[in-house]
Amino acid sequence: MSTSPPPPRAALLLLAYLAFVSLGLPDGLLGVGWPSIRADFGVPTEAVGLLLTAGTVGYLTSSVLAGFTLARVGVGALLAGSTLLASLALTGYALSPGLVVLVGCALLLGLGSGAVDSGLNAYAAGAFGPRHMNWLHAFFGLGVAIGPLIMTAALSAGLAWRWGYGIVAAAQLALATAFALTVRAWRRRDPAPEADAETPDRPSPVRVPILATLRLPVVWSGTLAFVLYVAIEVSAGLWAFLLLSEGRGLSAAVAGGCVSAYWGSLFVGRVVQGVVAERLGPRLVLRVSLAGMAVGAALIAIPGSAVLAVLGLVVVGFAAAPVFPLLTLTTAERVGAAHADRAIGLQIGAAGLGAALVPAGLGVLISNVSVEVLGPALVVLALALIVLYELGARRPSGDAGRTGPPGADQPLSGPVRPVVDGR
Repeated sequence: MSTSPPPPRAALLLLAYLAFVSLGLPDGLLGVGWPSIRADFGVPTEAVGLLLTAGTVGYLTSSVLAGFTLARVGVGALLAGSTLLASLALTGYALSPGLVVLVGCALLLGLGSGAVDSGLNAYAAGAFGPRHMNWLHAFFGLGVAIGPLIMTAALSAGLAWRWGYGIVAAAQLALATAFALTVRAWRRRDPAPEADAETPDRPSPVRVPILATLRLPVVWSGTLAFVLYVAIEVSAGLWAFLLLSEGRGLSAAVAGGCVSAYWGSLFVGRVVQGVVAERLGPRLVLRVSLAGMAVGAALIAIPGSAVLAVLGLVVVGFAAAPVFPLLTLTTAERVGAAHADRAIGLQIGAAGLGAALVPAGLGVLISNVSVEVLGPALVVLALALIVLYELGARRPSGDAGRTGPPGADQPLSGPVRPVVDGR
């Protein structure tokens, strides 16, 4: 019997793909546009940290809140409103008179992006199978790659950096309009076929208390797993150039190409392993992928060899590719369907935290010790991630099936389905 949900509607799937592309676009714009922005506003290079901090605060706030409010506002309305907010923020970038306004726009952009990321991941976890879940996250990488091309094209044409943000703002506005026109279509998430087969007379959706979700240990172990995963992904991409150029003696051009190969392996891995996960099942692919990340990290940690370090980077990238989407997809299995939306909101927020804090902390360690600490640090993070995943995968089945706080005596007679769109 198939374990995948019915095929999603083509229009919703296309919108979901475009939404993930749109999430990646602003990240790609800033890297190319910042030198021009800095020159226009007369601020130092390190002032970009203010934008990143404001964006991270907004992202963390909205991604967590989205998981807890999704059942009330509905995923369609959430996506439409949040994408519109992102469009307005990007318009603010394009019209900003100075850095202070730009920081405020970064906060708004983070609020919009975090809600889209959390809401769409929560919806996709219940409506899409492993293949589409992986491909969604591959499209995020595509957006990150397209962003620099848009800004580069604008600057090469003699236009101001503001045009790059204006173009993406217009695209976001078109996407927000599409979400607004399809609000009703996002209201239903089809259950997996095996749930229908086992419980043909499903109970009505049950709304569980928020504290019941927050008291589940598996919710927090899963949240920490996302911190560790994103820490590995971002740290490897951020510090690999320094390791290869200063630690292993490669030229800047070759080291840069190897970092590109790392990100490329992540994109290809999501495309390829989405199909593999649909055939072999998410659990098996997750376990193999987590082991592969540890092996790749160990190759990076072997001192002296540039070849092994590059090979390790590619292995880490390809192995890590399906981990984020499949961890999201299987959240309901670990925490219970009634808690899934909230747990996913916490996980997406934690992912943003892991992307900001751990790589920065690792940078401090590299500055005070050596760039060679990167490999051992990745090994420790990868092994800790394996332990956390196994703890969550072996949770007592009764933990996720309760509708009340711990201590309630009666588990539900059937699987609990989350309340979506206020129903």
